[in-house]
Amino acid sequence: MAMKLFRKKGKKEPANDKKPPVREVHLEQESEPIDAKGRNTELGIITYAFVLLFIAMIGYLVYLNVWKADSLNSSSYNTKQDANEDKYVRGSIYSSDGQVLAYTSVAEDGTETRVYPYGNVFSHVVGYSTVGKSGLESTSNSDLMTSHTSVLTQLREESDEKQLGDSVYTTLNTTLQQTAYSALGSYNGAVIAMEPDTGKILAMVSKPDFDPNSISEIWEQVINDSTSSVLLNRATQGLYPPGSTFKILTTLAYIRENPTTYSDFSFDCEGTLEQSGASIHCYNYKVHGTVDLKTAFAKSCNTTYASIGLNLEKNSLASVCEEFLLGDSLTLPTSLVHSASKFDLSSDASYGEIMQTAIGQGNTEVTPLHMAMITATVANDGVMMRPYLVDYVEASDGTSVSSNSPSKYKRLMTTEEASILQEFMEETVISGTATSLSWYDFTVAGKTGSAEYGSEESGGTHSWFVGYSSGSSGEADLVVVVIAEDGGAGSDTAVPIASQVFQAYYNYVAE
Repeated sequence: MAMKLFRKKGKKEPANDKKPPVREVHLEQESEPIDAKGRNTELGIITYAFVLLFIAMIGYLVYLNVWKADSLNSSSYNTKQDANEDKYVRGSIYSSDGQVLAYTSVAEDGTETRVYPYGNVFSHVVGYSTVGKSGLESTSNSDLMTSHTSVLTQLREESDEKQLGDSVYTTLNTTLQQTAYSALGSYNGAVIAMEPDTGKILAMVSKPDFDPNSISEIWEQVINDSTSSVLLNRATQGLYPPGSTFKILTTLAYIRENPTTYSDFSFDCEGTLEQSGASIHCYNYKVHGTVDLKTAFAKSCNTTYASIGLNLEKNSLASVCEEFLLGDSLTLPTSLVHSASKFDLSSDASYGEIMQTAIGQGNTEVTPLHMAMITATVANDGVMMRPYLVDYVEASDGTSVSSNSPSKYKRLMTTEEASILQEFMEETVISGTATSLSWYDFTVAGKTGSAEYGSEESGGTHSWFVGYSSGSSGEADLVVVVIAEDGGAGSDTAVPIASQVFQAYYNYVAE
């Protein structure tokens, strides 16, 4: 049976048989699934980095405004240092015994003149403030040019009257300063007197000196004098070979290596010691004979200490010196402007370099301030204090602004080690190179030094003394350090200078 096909009724087909264009649809290739956890980690790292940078920036700003504010304000490179000159009359500087060391005189026409009543005597430590600034005039500039009087006094908006800046009261003693200045006489060099248990500096003299009252008039002459370095504060910035005063550290290094047998030490001094072509001799080729360690220290026997240097373990002496802050990259724990002492003794140093270094020669250079701190550490039973010059700051109406107090830096030796060195330094005065200091009602302990510099043809010898005194209590009262350039033996020049300072401190009157 045949089947019929029927077409469903509807629209007519187009006449042509061309099919309509087919729209191509391109499907994108499926991407990899997004790692949300990885993206969050990256964002977290970036966020934490920015937070840490922000915290670091805040920390640095706090550091600048809290810990570095004084040094930045008083820096001679700070061009805003004198921004308050139109508002304040520069404050005064006083000694610990109430004497005016610097003040500003104001004339009727408003002209201001900085006056230094003691002239040359305090020239380096107090400084100047006209052609630039130095000394306390520089380091205490922000205090001197600020007023902390009552708010009502400061808010005189309708008045053009300038206010008086705060006053700086120092630790300096006028009697000791004048004595030290006079005792140093015509020698170039420095004298420092300080309390070993507090770090207070009672006297600081440097020569050659200048009159700060006339610094403007002599400025061109001073800065063009390249030979005398008049403006250099030799007490804190002068670098000298320490000579035999360095034997304090050499002795400590030996004691630390031989804590139970150092008292058995013995050496036969023949006046000269030779080792592989290098030669060391005692001062004036003196022969000391057989000496123990204490006697060698008291007599300042160079050959003994050269031998000790040769027999110390490698880096032993260098380690002690680093601990006591000798080195170009090491600075002293003080706000005083100072030079870094120099020490260089490598582990492969020659015999000659070792022997020279052990007796305080070679490449070693120290400041008088540094030697004062080392001596004070011995006197203070092994604890080094931070030296300072400003006792307190006070507003012109008597309001207390700020004050400093003794601050311990670090214990650098045990009390036992300090006691041994104290005994050795006492022996130096009893029977050694400083016997002229043994006749007073107070006790003195010390170490002399004759530091050679330059060549045999053009060099010379600096005279050193470092030591301390004790009164009836037995406690160390005063450290005195003297360096007299080209003064020869320490016992000849530096010791008599120190003697005058000790006597002035105890108000001693020779009969």
